[in-house]
Amino acid sequence: MTIGLVEVWSDDGQTSRERPIAPLHLHRGEDEAWYVLEGALGFRVGDDEVTAEAGRSVIVPAGAPHSYWNAAGARARYVIVMGPRTAALVAAIHAMDPFDPARLPALFEEH
Repeated sequence: MTIGLVEVWSDDGQTSRERPIAPLHLHRGEDEAWYVLEGALGFRVGDDEVTAEAGRSVIVPAGAPHSYWNAAGARARYVIVMGPRTAALVAAIHAMDPFDPARLPALFEEH
């Protein structure tokens, strides 16, 4: 499987469990992983919830529903490793201008 590495991303505390960086979703054919460089990220993976602080990683297997957010309320920096379909989904979401949350379900289904 080919994987893509998204550049270092950050969240300065704008997100939370109630307002996640990514809503609960799944990728049918690709795993996804995060490595936290600074701060902390919270994750929901299936029915489990975990917090990953700097120096920790989280891997979500294909087919597992997941969501993530800034768990510390301060700056969080992280790297995401993903497959090409997931990378295309992220690019499509970021290309929306203006951003339209109503289009997200169709984009997730497409990718």
